[in-house]
Amino acid sequence: MKNNKLGISLYALLLAACSNTPNISTPSKPPVATPTPTPPAVSAKPSPYSCSYNPKSGNGAFYKDDGPMADFPANIDYIQEPIPRWEPFHKWANRPYNVLGLSFTPQDQIGQAKEQGIASWYGRKFHGQKTSTGETYDMFQMTAAHPTLPIPSYARVTHVKNGRSVIVRINDRGPFHKGRVMDLSFLAACRLGYANQGSAEVIVESLVPSDAPSAFIASATAPRTTPPASSNVITAANPRPIPIAETNGSIYVQLGAFSSQSNAENFKAHLARELDHDANKLGIQNVANLYKVRLGPFANRNDALAVISRVTGEKNIQAVIAQQ
Repeated sequence: MKNNKLGISLYALLLAACSNTPNISTPSKPPVATPTPTPPAVSAKPSPYSCSYNPKSGNGAFYKDDGPMADFPANIDYIQEPIPRWEPFHKWANRPYNVLGLSFTPQDQIGQAKEQGIASWYGRKFHGQKTSTGETYDMFQMTAAHPTLPIPSYARVTHVKNGRSVIVRINDRGPFHKGRVMDLSFLAACRLGYANQGSAEVIVESLVPSDAPSAFIASATAPRTTPPASSNVITAANPRPIPIAETNGSIYVQLGAFSSQSNAENFKAHLARELDHDANKLGIQNVANLYKVRLGPFANRNDALAVISRVTGEKNIQAVIAQQ
């Protein structure tokens, strides 16, 4: 009997000890913070170009989904354009790269590029994500993405149709399809007046900051020379290399640029199967050790734009206007 009581007492003590055991839990991980874009600088005077965004119903649905809803900054007209200043080129964002079967070699100089073509914009879907520099993308800052201009650098972008012109800081790579020469931030596109339409024809000019090293200023102000006589055009209809000086025009539609001639030839062969009646204008130009796959030459820019509209709309091929 005593043994039974002793056993019951011990059991009761064990239960009491278990009930008093502290509840030890595994510490939870701290929540991951969502990157917050740096607040844009503001100026005392509003921009001369007001920003309004109200795409028509049924038109430009993609851009409607990508644009801001009710989150326009109250000071949007006072957000400052960037003032070009010298910044060392990013170590990783200026290396040659391949995207969608195309090779890109970023430029190593500023102030030497001027091109004309179609610009688009990107907004809410990328807002808060990292750019090629590792910076946080903010759709309400005056920035842009370009396939080959140095990162970071600055450019003046002019809307061909309405004459509006803004300065943007390039801190990202793209666009890589549909014949676009540049992707602007939402605010930059909005000030240029094409956010509602989604895209527009623009002129992009690389700028040289006043405080850039003298070597960069000298190279930017040096007179541009014409391509050497050794540069050539190889057309599908005539495989013999033809000096550029012998061609009848100076405007081309560029579809790709490669450091390897064999890669350029393979890409050209692929395009010849895709382009149907445009294939007879297809050729390769060797310029500055880059093999550029181009259509042309064309007598004027309108003819080249018509081809860009056709090949990018039907074949989803990247294309830009190139001028010799």
